[in-house]
Amino acid sequence: MDGLGERTGKTATRGGWKQDPAGVRANIIAVAMAEFARNGLSGARMDEIAAKTRSSKRMIYYYFGDKEGLYRRVLEEAYRKVRDGEQELDLDHLPPVEALRRLVEFTFDHHSQHPDFIRIVMIENVHHAAYMKQSAAIRDVNAGAIRKLEDICRRGREAGLFRVVDPVELHWHISALSFFNVSNRATFSGIFGDALFSPEGQELLREHVVEMVLRYVLKTAPGA
Repeated sequence: MDGLGERTGKTATRGGWKQDPAGVRANIIAVAMAEFARNGLSGARMDEIAAKTRSSKRMIYYYFGDKEGLYRRVLEEAYRKVRDGEQELDLDHLPPVEALRRLVEFTFDHHSQHPDFIRIVMIENVHHAAYMKQSAAIRDVNAGAIRKLEDICRRGREAGLFRVVDPVELHWHISALSFFNVSNRATFSGIFGDALFSPEGQELLREHVVEMVLRYVLKTAPGA
């Protein structure tokens, strides 16, 4: 590229910062999420993140402060996306059994389709949730997930369908089954083969995860 082209490209980029700061931040976060998921907090390099964005390292620092600030924002965005997806299910208008079924199916599918989310959570566990604890946004957005389960469980009890279940424990069961499916895929398939991770295997696993959760909460087993 000649000098004029380089100057034009830089000018366009600077204009993009001013005209679409939300888009610039979203682009940085998306690239950073992939880098942190691949290399961890300590292994990810800001130069590499900047090189893969439509921005510069200076602008990354301008928006996020430092690498730890960017990592914390990536964590917030990762949790916000999964909770936004739950909101879009519009479960309040479904019967409680169908609402719980839809929620479990969504969680299983989301985690299976977003392995970077799983890796980011695994990395934060390595850090003993130190950065998550600094974020009120993460606490607030995840509190909504428990409130949703509380509502489903209450409606199920009032309909005479559900036994008394702790919503936090129920969330643990749903998350554990869906999380392990991704977090331990490499080691599990390396030892036992990858049949469970074929499209057919994943469909069957999802069906059985739903059945296990429903058996846990229902007074009468599904189909009985």
